[in-house]
Amino acid sequence: MNALAEKIASLGAWVVNQVLYAGRFGRLTWLVLRSCPASLRRLPLLAQQIFFVGNRSLLIIAISGLFIGAVLGLQGYDILVTYGSEEALGVLVALALIRELGPVVTALLFAGRAGTSLTAEIGLMRSGEQLSAMEMMGVDPVQRVLAPRFLATTISVPILTLIFNAVGILGGWLVGVVLIGSDAGAYWSHMQSSVDLFEDIGNGFIKSVVFGVIVGLVALFQGFTSRATPAGVSLATTRTVIVSSLMILGFDFIMTALMFA
Repeated sequence: MNALAEKIASLGAWVVNQVLYAGRFGRLTWLVLRSCPASLRRLPLLAQQIFFVGNRSLLIIAISGLFIGAVLGLQGYDILVTYGSEEALGVLVALALIRELGPVVTALLFAGRAGTSLTAEIGLMRSGEQLSAMEMMGVDPVQRVLAPRFLATTISVPILTLIFNAVGILGGWLVGVVLIGSDAGAYWSHMQSSVDLFEDIGNGFIKSVVFGVIVGLVALFQGFTSRATPAGVSLATTRTVIVSSLMILGFDFIMTALMFA
């Protein structure tokens, strides 16, 4: 009987902790969103953060897009040539990247590269009591520190996604047309006639914006609420990758079902 009571108590404590965790996340989200208009007036600070999270993630995004596009071109041609439809290779590569792989892979790479950096930066500021010092001086750390970084992630992820898609399509062209010998005119013309601006590119852009919001909020929340110890900061960076990845994949399924069902 005592063992059963302990299990029920443990379950209840876990549920309460999860509710408190969700409440803290929701409260911080509201504070960050409320501070965004004021942060937009600090363009030099915003540009600095965009450079930090966006420009420094550009190389890994571009290289990954090139190789993923090349793999799509290789695998796609191998499948399409079986059915005599190799001229549709450009459509396959473009739609796979624009609709799905571009936003998802870019967001996952961004979470691993920039998201962890933001979490570690905010966590170190917490452990070094820099955030507390700001509050003592009457400076709002949410408006001064968190909101510009959140806006930077929200702006950077869609731009990086567009670059990922463009480089990936070029990678598919290099493999399918240059290496294998598929018709170049068919590659580009079928892509141009089949990819819709609003249904395909627009929905992919919406996905990338949502993923940027997710990565930004999760990274900042984990860093802002991390324990002021090296182990706490390390755990927060790990949680950033795990939580961001799971939320990206979950929201991707929901948005895909709503957009393309």
